[in-house]
Amino acid sequence: MSALPDWTAQVACQGADLKDLFGEAGQQHRAKTVCEGCPVQLECLAEALDHRIEFGVWGGMTDRERRALLRRRPMVPSWRRLLETARSQAGTDVTVVERT
Repeated sequence: MSALPDWTAQVACQGADLKDLFGEAGQQHRAKTVCEGCPVQLECLAEALDHRIEFGVWGGMTDRERRALLRRRPMVPSWRRLLETARSQAGTDVTVVERT
């Protein structure tokens, strides 16, 4: 049995250069384009936020962007639930939550 969540088999970044996903800010901003249209972008971002993953691009956000979001909203008990609710209410992608 795999220790990875089921959604990881569907990531758009599979096979991407890890230096871009986990590199410096400029590399990370270029790597974010891989996340556009990824079928599991919400799950990926929620994983990083819920588990406070400190490095790399996850769900279309850089580590710096995630840290800023976590500072603005420190009391969120479940980012996955929040992101799913925001997506269903907005009818758009998960980036809506970042701008609130």
